[in-house]
Amino acid sequence: MTTAPARHRTENPSLAGRFRPLEPLFKGMLLASLALAVLFLVVLLSYVVTEGWDRLDPRLWENFPSKLYPERAGAQSAIVGTIYVIALTGAFCVPIGVMTAIYLEEYADGSRWWNRMIELNIQNLAGVPSIVYGILGLGVIARGLDLGRTLLTASLTLSLLVLPVVIIAAREAIRAVPGSIRQASLALGATPWQTIARQVLPAAVPGIATGVILALSRAIGEAAPLLLLGAVTHITFNPSGITDSYTVLPIQIFNWTKQPEAEFHTLASAAIVILLFILLAMNSVAIWVRNRYQKRW
Repeated sequence: MTTAPARHRTENPSLAGRFRPLEPLFKGMLLASLALAVLFLVVLLSYVVTEGWDRLDPRLWENFPSKLYPERAGAQSAIVGTIYVIALTGAFCVPIGVMTAIYLEEYADGSRWWNRMIELNIQNLAGVPSIVYGILGLGVIARGLDLGRTLLTASLTLSLLVLPVVIIAAREAIRAVPGSIRQASLALGATPWQTIARQVLPAAVPGIATGVILALSRAIGEAAPLLLLGAVTHITFNPSGITDSYTVLPIQIFNWTKQPEAEFHTLASAAIVILLFILLAMNSVAIWVRNRYQKRW
């Protein structure tokens, strides 16, 4: 009687069925960390909404700030200023960041020392504290270029702040596009730029959009650079041009929290809710763009 030959195993027999005692522990630590982070987030949101619920009414976005009458004070100028600053920041940093990512991924020769230096500097600039960018904007943009402490200066400074994040996210999105897409386009007679514009970039849109929203989400909450760049706290008008004075929600919230009256603290909590709403709206747009243009390879 002959026995059937043993089935050939492709996996490493020394690893098959091995008990890893640290794996459940590591997984449990990850879940515990996630639960702790979500718990702190829920507690924070609950506290802010509860504290500012009494002032979440049209007065908050219809009225201008007031130093003497907290019951009539609002944050219209800060809300409009925040929207202007973020819109200009995106208009400046997104085209430059995406074009830089295209050059580094599709055209740059990695063996050249200047390309390696550019990549190293981009990675290092992503970790520079925001106050350093505020000093740079004050010294170079506001005073060196004589633009003053205006809306344009703030937008350019925040663009420098988030530009490395946009470049890194765009590079990762472009790199994730399969090389076979490029090869097929070139084989059909398309030029390298036509391949990038019609094949690579549309496929990389979801990743680029996600990175852009993450970068702008960082910019919208920055207060330290804008303190140096003239984001004064008491503005009773909306900016009408890029050379006007301005204020933003983080600065207005910071100013209200310094006031001794409890009514101003309630206003600060309500303004935090408005800021979180703008952030959620931006993230919702990013999720919609990602789901709309995402492709499965």
